[in-house]
Amino acid sequence: MNALQPVRGTSDLIGDDHRRHLHVIDTARHVAATYGFDQWATPIFEDTRVFARTLGDTSDVVTKEMYSFVDRGGEDVTLRPEGTAGVCRALVSNGLTQSLPQKVFYAGPMFRYERPQKGRYRQFHQIGCELIGPSEPLADAEVIACGWDILTALGIADGVVLEVNTLGDRDSRDAYRAALVAYFSEHRVGLSQESQHRLDHNPMRILDSKDDADRRLVAHAPTIAPYLTEAAAAFYTRLKDYLARFGVPFRENPRIVRGLDYYSHTAFEFVTSRLGAQGTVMAGGRYDGLVEEMGGPPTPAVGWAAGIERLSMLLADDRPVPRGIAVIPVGDVAEAAALEVLQSLRHAGLRAEIGYRGNLKRRMERASKTGARAAVILGEAEVGRGVAQVKNLDSGTQAEVPLTEVAAHLR
Repeated sequence: MNALQPVRGTSDLIGDDHRRHLHVIDTARHVAATYGFDQWATPIFEDTRVFARTLGDTSDVVTKEMYSFVDRGGEDVTLRPEGTAGVCRALVSNGLTQSLPQKVFYAGPMFRYERPQKGRYRQFHQIGCELIGPSEPLADAEVIACGWDILTALGIADGVVLEVNTLGDRDSRDAYRAALVAYFSEHRVGLSQESQHRLDHNPMRILDSKDDADRRLVAHAPTIAPYLTEAAAAFYTRLKDYLARFGVPFRENPRIVRGLDYYSHTAFEFVTSRLGAQGTVMAGGRYDGLVEEMGGPPTPAVGWAAGIERLSMLLADDRPVPRGIAVIPVGDVAEAAALEVLQSLRHAGLRAEIGYRGNLKRRMERASKTGARAAVILGEAEVGRGVAQVKNLDSGTQAEVPLTEVAAHLR
């Protein structure tokens, strides 16, 4: 019988892969906490309407990629394809729209049925930050600065570039959308079939097209700058000023867009050339209409999400296995005392293990093989004197230490 394998587009997180994964989450959680973000955990599956409403009925995620099913109770549910919608739903469900601002950090698995490739899976993992409540550009800049500091703390900021753009306010977008429709209508025959459909339903999404013919037309398409209202232009100017004050380097990219109406003002991406074609490692923007889509009141919000798998690929080194202590009893009489020492080490916060079988030589060989930094050796004679032999496995030096002081000696 053939051994079972992981489902296509999924992977096991074991050993160094999992240590790198946890390092990303722990580092991001710590940095986000310094900005005042608290961690939330929302369900892995939601009512399908949570995502169908917020991602757009014509988006690729909704039409092609969502893992949706009817459960045994007849409920239409979906494995979450992203984290922001669930956070906004939780805000409304838990009556927190009257307790703003809310600063939310999250981490966990997401699910999309798409073609697996390097750094992209059908079950993947994200970290994200959402700042809900403030409408000022300072909030946008602070969220972006938090993302930059996370990349810096991970040691991967070199070679990563922040690109920013503005989507303006509603009047700006309406004028810009009309300009895009006029431009692309003149070149309709040159558009891909998908972009011709977008022209009729969501013309701004043509700017996201990966089709080569589309991209040639996009290169000469109008940008939003001439269509910004005075207020929208001022918002964008203040954002860039705040980013400079936070010390976050950036460049402007007028082709960064978000196709849905609840997005406004800031759109941004952290990009790198170190991951080939899949160069975005963190992306976000302002989504002032999303909470209202969930049945809440009009509520400003801004945030970002980042793929943990991609961030892990950028880490410079493997994460070291924590080095522990090997407790080695010699003979049955020593075992009871060895177990007491073992637990005292663990309760002192030290990683400690005991071998289940084998003579002294074999247990010492295993201790070295597992990378232990020290061995605590207990024989009948040591137990009788209330001491242990503590050997430094790096230097080879050995000391006799009272049993009650072993943990303090090693710590």
